[in-house]
Amino acid sequence: MKTAIEPYRRLFELPGVPSLVLLGLLTRIPATATGLVLWLHAADTLKVSGLQAGVVSAASTVGIAVGSPLLGRVVDRRGVRPVVLVTTLVQVVFWLVAPALPFEALVPAVFVGGLLMLPVFGLIRQCMAATVPKDRHRTGFALDSMCVELSYMVGPAVGAASVSLLSSAVAMRAIGVGFALAGLGLYLLDPASRSAEELAEGDGEKVPTRAWLNVRVLTIFGVTSALTFVLTATDLAIVATLQRSGDTAWIGLVIGLWCFASLVGGFVYGVLPRGFSPLVMIGGLCALTIPVGFVGGGWWWLIPALIPGGLLCAPSLSTTVDYVTKSVPAAARGESMGMHGTFLTIGVSSAGPVAGLFIDGWGPNWAFTGAGIIGLALVLIAVPFWRLTPQPVKVPA
Repeated sequence: MKTAIEPYRRLFELPGVPSLVLLGLLTRIPATATGLVLWLHAADTLKVSGLQAGVVSAASTVGIAVGSPLLGRVVDRRGVRPVVLVTTLVQVVFWLVAPALPFEALVPAVFVGGLLMLPVFGLIRQCMAATVPKDRHRTGFALDSMCVELSYMVGPAVGAASVSLLSSAVAMRAIGVGFALAGLGLYLLDPASRSAEELAEGDGEKVPTRAWLNVRVLTIFGVTSALTFVLTATDLAIVATLQRSGDTAWIGLVIGLWCFASLVGGFVYGVLPRGFSPLVMIGGLCALTIPVGFVGGGWWWLIPALIPGGLLCAPSLSTTVDYVTKSVPAAARGESMGMHGTFLTIGVSSAGPVAGLFIDGWGPNWAFTGAGIIGLALVLIAVPFWRLTPQPVKVPA
C-alpha cells in the first residue's frame, strides 16, 4: 500500500499542490450543481414545459462552450486574477438576481452567465500542469480527475436536495455564495498558470491558435467529446432503467458505486509506470459500455456490469488532459484547456437527445448499447488521424 500511494505522497510534497488540489475540489462543487438547479428552477418554480426548461439548460451549455476558450486565452495573456475577478463578480450577480427573472429574461441571462462562468475546470488543470513537473503530470491529472469525480458526486446531490427541501431560489443563491468563495480562494491563492522554467524558456510569448490547433489536438478534442457523450448517456440510461423497473430507490447507490469505480481506476492509473493513448482508454470504455445494455434482472446485476467501464472513466479524462498539455505550448495552455472544456460540453449536451431517442424508441437498455457503439465508432474514425500526425514530445515517466 505504501508503494501504491508513494507517487501521490511525493506529489503532495510539492509546493502549492495541496492547496491547489483542495481548492480544485471545493470550487467545482457549485459549478457541478448549476445545470440541474437551473433545470429544476425552470420546471418546478417557473412552471414552464420540459422543452422550455431544456432551453434554459441549453443556453447555459452554449454559453460555457463559447466562453471557455476565450477566457482561457485571456488567462494566457493577462494571468489568473483578472479573469477570476471578472467572472466571480458576474456569477455572484447572476445567481443572486436569476431567481427573480421571468423565463424570457432568464434565458439570455443564463447564456451570459455561462459565457462568463468562473473557469474552475480548465483553470485548475492549467495551473496543475504549471505546478507539477512534467514527469509527474500523469499522476497530477489522475488526482485532478478524481477530484472532479468527487465534485460531481457532491454538487448535483446537494443542489437537488436544496431545491427539494428549501426552494430553487435558496439553492441558486447558495450557488452564488459558493462561486463568491471559490473566486475569493482562487484570487488569494493566485496559482501560477506557467512555471518559472516555462517562462524562462520563452513560453510566456503569445502563441496564435493556428500554431497549435493541429490534427492531433483536434483528434484529442474529438475523442474527449465521445467520452463525455458515453458517460452522460450512461448516466441517463441508469436512471431510465431503474425507473422502468421500479427500482428508483437504488439510483443513488448504483451511480455512487459507478463513480467509486472511477475513483479507484483514477488512483491506479496515476501510479502506473506508463500511460496510454486516449484512444485506447476511451475506446475501451466505450466497448465495455456496449454489453451493459444486455444485462437484466434488476439493479444488483447493473452494478457489476457498470464497474469495468467505470474503472476507465477518470483515467480516460486524465489522459486527454495529459496529451493536450504535451501537444500544446505552455503559452497557449489556457486556451487549449478552455477548448478542451468546450468539447467536454459538446459531448454532454449531445448525449441527452441521443439517449432519449434510444430510451423512447427501443428502451433504456439500448441507450447503453447505442451510446457505446456510437462512441466506439467515433474513436475508430479518429484512429487514422491519430496515426498520421506526429507524436507529442515524450516525457520520461
